[in-house]
Amino acid sequence: MTTQLEYARQGIITEEMKTVALAEGLSETFIKDHIAMGEIVIPCNPRRKNQKITGIGTGLRTKVNASIGTSSDICDINLEVLKAQAAEEEGADTLMELSACGDMDEARRAVLANTNLAVGNVPLYQAFKETIRKYKNPAKLDPEYLFDLIEKQLDDGLSFMAIHCGINLYTIERLRKQGFRYGGLASKGGTYMVAWMDINQQENPLYAQFDRVCSLMKKYDAVLSLGNGIRAGAIHDSHDRAQMAEMIINCELAEVGRASGCQMMVEGPGHVPLDEIEGNIMLEKRMSGNAPYYVLGPIPCDTGAGYDHISAAIGAANSARFGADLVCYITPAEHLALPDVSDVREGIRATRLAVRIGDISKYPNRRENEKQAAMARRDMRWDDLEKYLLFPEVARKVREERAPKQKDTCTMCGDFCATKKGMEIFEKDITDKR
Repeated sequence: MTTQLEYARQGIITEEMKTVALAEGLSETFIKDHIAMGEIVIPCNPRRKNQKITGIGTGLRTKVNASIGTSSDICDINLEVLKAQAAEEEGADTLMELSACGDMDEARRAVLANTNLAVGNVPLYQAFKETIRKYKNPAKLDPEYLFDLIEKQLDDGLSFMAIHCGINLYTIERLRKQGFRYGGLASKGGTYMVAWMDINQQENPLYAQFDRVCSLMKKYDAVLSLGNGIRAGAIHDSHDRAQMAEMIINCELAEVGRASGCQMMVEGPGHVPLDEIEGNIMLEKRMSGNAPYYVLGPIPCDTGAGYDHISAAIGAANSARFGADLVCYITPAEHLALPDVSDVREGIRATRLAVRIGDISKYPNRRENEKQAAMARRDMRWDDLEKYLLFPEVARKVREERAPKQKDTCTMCGDFCATKKGMEIFEKDITDKR
């Protein structure tokens, strides 16, 4: 199959590129050229016919990913379908189906059948869980089974995959030589692959046979997202030698994958203090040749459990501002429990707001919507204001539940309204700006 990257290099503008250009308000040539350079990707496995097309990368709106999936404690496929539908309703751009219990094939297929979002996953989850079921020992994972599973999942219609290719014996050695970590390991797939290599004393097959991974992804024109298996799970581990070793390897692999015609993304942290976020993104962009960067937040503190969606939103706003391209949401349940439907909704809303804040800093020429919202609020045109809000239904509900006596004000100030008084004073001066 010819990939979007290969079409772009041939100078061909595909229907998917046209869709992205229209959605972003950019020229089709801009999209084509940046795909050709590996700076934009479009997750669009053609096995799915009604998939929402979205672009991720340079010059585009920062996208939001939602992650769902079963666990050993809460394994309800119908619940995961409801979460997937809620994610789409709330404006997520992509979805990761990360089930790790029950019939994982059924869960994946049910989610794919009930959402139009581009769906990704982490194939190591199912690979290790099924190996444990069969042999009671994850170290018995057969690399051939792993590659067969990746293809089966792609054949179901997945459009991107987080595959942990950058973990190798060298990165494990860095962990040992630095005396492990304050926060331990945070990636499930990454940690089990580290254990597999340690017990078997073999190289990670996803690294050793990277060309094979790329070939499978190219067959379905799926985006290979180079998983961050050694990401920091605590801010005191941020940018330690192990994390940097994996980042360097992933950035090298991004270059190798692009050369083969495969669409590539690089994944990032994790837990990162606020003052290090800009440097982290600069390093990824510089070392990868500006490959799209997919980050988890990041979370800039370790003490916000219960409100980690707010901590992560602060990190996400900065990530978007400094050049991240796709941000995975964090829900209020992070570090505490499997998220429910309400957690999914809250996590997406917080992350959408965060990347909007980042984008209006990253792209100063895209602030017109904010100006129109401010003017509608100044003029107390409440119905017009809703058109410009990220969450109009929430704003409407709050206003209706606490309706003011004077409909052109709100109950925050009532008849002591600064905005209303300001309009009375400067009405003649601002008429021409409406």
